[in-house]
Amino acid sequence: MEHLNRQAGVYCMAFAAPAVIQPTRLTYPKIELWVPVVQGLENRNAMEKINQEIRAEVHRLVSSQGSLEDPRSEMIGWFETKTNEKDILSLSLFNYAYTGGAHGLTLQASLTFDTKTGKRYKLSELFKPGSDYRKRLDAIIGAQIKARDVPVFGPFEGIRPDQDFYIADRSLVVYFQLYEITPYVYGFPYFPIPVYDVQDIANEEGPLGVMLAND
Repeated sequence: MEHLNRQAGVYCMAFAAPAVIQPTRLTYPKIELWVPVVQGLENRNAMEKINQEIRAEVHRLVSSQGSLEDPRSEMIGWFETKTNEKDILSLSLFNYAYTGGAHGLTLQASLTFDTKTGKRYKLSELFKPGSDYRKRLDAIIGAQIKARDVPVFGPFEGIRPDQDFYIADRSLVVYFQLYEITPYVYGFPYFPIPVYDVQDIANEEGPLGVMLAND
């Protein structure tokens, strides 16, 4: 992906093979986890770094659910691959646990990587330094809440600096946890933002810049 080929007068980026995602099943008493294991990358150090980040996030989700002492308790973990192209891997990890009470709780964590280096991106790193990306995203999300009549608890106060997100279908998808801004029955509130809507502030070297390339 580092060089360009010129064919018939058109510049195109060299093909970057996607990562191989191997689902791995882990079982413990009351727990079943499906964990993605990344394989097939040329840079083995990057591959190990990515897998370490994934394992750490899976462990954090498990720990966040609390005790499984209730005899009825159970836990299930799974994942979804959102983007796996152009040296960008973006995926979501899910963890559902019933620990007692009226219903269980599902948590979601998303990770976006550069598969050449193993770098994990923060939301701020998707945008140019100094750009007021939070103000732009707040306005877009606020407009979607109104247009889609999303049942929020109160006036939308904006995203967090560590806001949850992933990359999918040439869009930045910002989302919130259950109960964070909407009632439980609404599920995860997702706000897809096409990369073209923020291309003027997108970091050209980051995942949004890569997705902007029309190749």
